[in-house]
Amino acid sequence: MGRLNGRTILAIFAHPDDESLACGGTLARLADEGARIVLLCASRGERGSPSGPVPDHELGNDRARELPDAAAVLGIRDVLLLDHPDGNLRWAGVAELHAQIVLAIRHYAPSALITFDEDGLYWHPDHIGVHERATTAVRSLGADAPPLYYVTMPSGVMRAIVDAATARGWTPPAAGFWSLPPNAFGDGQRLPTLVVHVEDCVPRKLEAISCHRSQMGAANPFTSIDHQEARRWLGVEHFRRAPEGVSNERVLEELT
Repeated sequence: MGRLNGRTILAIFAHPDDESLACGGTLARLADEGARIVLLCASRGERGSPSGPVPDHELGNDRARELPDAAAVLGIRDVLLLDHPDGNLRWAGVAELHAQIVLAIRHYAPSALITFDEDGLYWHPDHIGVHERATTAVRSLGADAPPLYYVTMPSGVMRAIVDAATARGWTPPAAGFWSLPPNAFGDGQRLPTLVVHVEDCVPRKLEAISCHRSQMGAANPFTSIDHQEARRWLGVEHFRRAPEGVSNERVLEELT
């Protein structure tokens, strides 16, 4: 029996693939420990950067189809895919998304929430918007709020992965997700209050990332690093416990 049997974790992110890239290892570990993982994804990611020749109007459908595959790899039990406008999550439908998050909290009664920290991993406006909506939703619940954990990427991790991949012949594309400056990932990281070791879950994290083919592409830097490098750079995930709420639950701490 897992030590987290009977607990529910609600993960709130902006686009398909955020869950895998941000904290896929922790979600897999939580599921292995018996927790029910519920993923709320605010958009279909229709304005993403396709890795191949995908018509703009089809990209959202492709990403929506990829998400359940990644979720299954990580052990996510429930996927709530909303249809807010990709690229405008910080400003459009603010009240609606807030209400949907509050309703999800009330319906699933999670023992903890996970979402982006205020840097949105790499300053993505949609990620920052979801951080803001999840934070205000938790604040609105007062003493009934579950604990909220912000995830961020350790500074330098993506730089190390991209440098290792480039040294082995991988070439960053001129456009798309992998054209982002690697140093942007974790650039605004605040000191974590919790570091979760997920070395044994790294293969599943990588498999889940690869499910998001329309964004990650068949040849991405993760495919150019070896097993030991992946464990070293992706084997820990950083979280900061938010001050909002007064719950005494400390679910993620149980993983340490």
